[in-house]
Amino acid sequence: MEKVLMVWVTEKQLQGDTLTQTIICEKARAIKGDLLKQTPQTSIDEASEESFKASRGWFENFKKRTGIHSVVRHGEAASSDMKAAEDYIKTFSDLIKAQGYISQ
Repeated sequence: MEKVLMVWVTEKQLQGDTLTQTIICEKARAIKGDLLKQTPQTSIDEASEESFKASRGWFENFKKRTGIHSVVRHGEAASSDMKAAEDYIKTFSDLIKAQGYISQ
């Protein structure tokens, strides 16, 4: 689920969309729900679906796991490292292609 979410986040960033914690958490819940609908469920899966809240703690850990730090944008500072941002986008795009992920 987090890999799919990260692809979505990257696509939104490339489009210049503003992403907040609330938007990302809502998308995470939607992706989780979609993935669970696509697979046969057991009672454990149903409990898992109900227990996933995409909470603030989950969001902070998601940022740490994925290595992203500036997902929630409140406007760009004049001193933003645009070169590093462009390099990251290319690196991430290459990773997506290498792993065979496709956008939805």
